[in-house]
Amino acid sequence: MAPASFTQNSKTVCVMDASGSLGSTLVERLLHKGYTVHAAVQNHGELQCFEGEHYDNEKLRVFHSDPLDYHSIMDALKGCSGLFYSFEPSSDQPTYDEFMAEVEVRAAHNVLEACARTDTIDKVVFTSSATAVIWRDDRNTMSSDIDERHWSDINICRKFKLWHALSKTLAEKTAWALAMDRGVNMVSINGGFLMAPPHLTIKNPYLKGAAEMYEDGVFVTVDLNFIVDSHICIFENVSSYGRYLCFNHVISCNKDATKLAHILLPPSEACSPERLEDTRVYQQRISSKKLNKLMVDFES
Repeated sequence: MAPASFTQNSKTVCVMDASGSLGSTLVERLLHKGYTVHAAVQNHGELQCFEGEHYDNEKLRVFHSDPLDYHSIMDALKGCSGLFYSFEPSSDQPTYDEFMAEVEVRAAHNVLEACARTDTIDKVVFTSSATAVIWRDDRNTMSSDIDERHWSDINICRKFKLWHALSKTLAEKTAWALAMDRGVNMVSINGGFLMAPPHLTIKNPYLKGAAEMYEDGVFVTVDLNFIVDSHICIFENVSSYGRYLCFNHVISCNKDATKLAHILLPPSEACSPERLEDTRVYQQRISSKKLNKLMVDFES
């Protein structure tokens, strides 16, 4: 059960970026739990997603907050005891390339620096990715499962142009370095491929190297409700620490891969005769035991 101190209605938290599927669902769930929420969005145009009856709530305040603009971050954090941070590429540069890492690293640095300079922030929940964990040269020869103790190899990411993995790894390492240096209480969530719009497209940068992930037993997905519950559980539980791999499904056989392909691809491309005949099952080589143990008593 969550400690009483974290369930009081007076708790004020910030969600940044609040406009994506993860952020907006977090806002909704936190309001439902009685939190006062500062919803920080990058673009003024995204403010409309918090309009209407659904968000007509005196506990909701919406901020325009650019993670590259330090002062706008400080405004959104004012009076907050916690921050849920996830990076969403801006609409004018929506795809990951070799330069996105610089942007994401700068954003992570600004946000953690802002948290260090506030008097009220008790905890930061930093959303990273499983891609910051799984890309290693030795992943096929390891004697134990890959878990949150492992980091993706930056050189491997650059060599194979895994820009999403590179960005997430460098940004998370930047955040951890600053958090430890400045004494910020930070916990990170390394989520699998998010099974929610608008992520469900074959062009999603997470999916670069999907065939290798699949064959290595590390291709993991996570449902929106599960990752939202995980964020809140980790925030509310005073014993949470470090990194947490977050997923609730492993794509390990032809049936799973075909089902995902039907979601991501047009029908004509989703299923080939060769794929239908493939009966191999790949051994799962990745573990989320640490998170599962923490969430045993969590009530959604």
